[in-house]
Amino acid sequence: MKPRPFATNEVLEGVRYEIRGELAARAQQFERQGFEIIPLNIGNPGVFGFRTPETMRLAMIENMHQSEAYAHQKGIFPAREAVVMQQQNRGVMDVTAEEVVIGNGVSECIDLVLRAMLNSGDEVLIPSPDYPLWSAATALNRGKVTYYNCRPEDDFQPDPEEIESLVTPRTRAIVLINPNNPTGAVYRRERLEAIARIAEQHRLVVFSDEIYDQMTYDGVEHVPMATLVHDTLCVTFSGLSKVYRACGYRVGWAVFSGDREHAGDYLHAVELLSSLRLCANVPGQWAVQTALGGYQSIRELTSPGGRLYESRQAIIEAAERSRHLSLRAPEGAMYAFLRINSRTGNGEEIDDRKFAAALLEHRHVLVAPGSSFNVPYRDHFRITTLPGARTLDTVFERIDDVLDSLV
Repeated sequence: MKPRPFATNEVLEGVRYEIRGELAARAQQFERQGFEIIPLNIGNPGVFGFRTPETMRLAMIENMHQSEAYAHQKGIFPAREAVVMQQQNRGVMDVTAEEVVIGNGVSECIDLVLRAMLNSGDEVLIPSPDYPLWSAATALNRGKVTYYNCRPEDDFQPDPEEIESLVTPRTRAIVLINPNNPTGAVYRRERLEAIARIAEQHRLVVFSDEIYDQMTYDGVEHVPMATLVHDTLCVTFSGLSKVYRACGYRVGWAVFSGDREHAGDYLHAVELLSSLRLCANVPGQWAVQTALGGYQSIRELTSPGGRLYESRQAIIEAAERSRHLSLRAPEGAMYAFLRINSRTGNGEEIDDRKFAAALLEHRHVLVAPGSSFNVPYRDHFRITTLPGARTLDTVFERIDDVLDSLV
């Protein structure tokens, strides 16, 4: 009797995370064969020589003896209180440590808040392009994703009118990713104010992913959504991974503000789920107070002359020189979302996945196809801005060579 294959959960049919998918697996095969791959598919600062600030490492080491027991399910008090102080400094005055939940990165926080909310068929409004974890977590928790477009021709900004047109009686929440991954767009205040009013009118929970909140360029203003949302619940997500270059510490948080009076059952559900996983990683939490209260070294990196600024500038200039590419300059985060303008000899668009596969196979550069971010078009790809300018010059030479072969 032939054994039956082990079945998988049916909800996985709607789950994609191609940033670490087949192309990344193929890149690992090349590396095992001795080839050097330039990995631009993930925003992972440590891979490119960025270090977590020394004061954060010391804070973690000095408190290691307090890290062996389970912590409170919401996180250690000094870390949660530091998040509260940061929020108050930004004008969000209605939160205490009780409204902060620490997770194993923002990724876990996203899963917790969606799992506590969604029943089968409940709808969540998510931007397109999106960071695909949001779509995946919604599907895994048996929700329905409804995408609202952030169009390239509108500088990847959200359109409040479209968002309102998509609201149905089953809509439970709206997701904002600001600064945006993958596009680097920073949303304009007037758009955010309009979205806040829509959420309040329809009693939608606002999930605002602000992990790149301090990573902006050329004086562009980042507006915390919690300063605009008052008459419905707002959940703000941030953490240590990006601004503080501490991805491996796996420390993120969710802050609940706005109308909590009518959210008691939901907040209790989030705490229950937090309790079931016992607690988040404790050693990394000891770095939070030092990170948020200390010197903000990210500003040196994102100012003219700083490494992130200069790498971003190198990408902008390379796109301008390219025979094949165009780019809406990223205003924040650590990514560039590039468009392929050229067509094949048959007049067809160059497929983003075929391009990314060819770039990896022939020139050993790993990028993320734009369609990985749940967009209806297939002529974009995302790279991280983390490499140095010299490496990026090499990258764009290889990109143009591959595109030359495809046209």
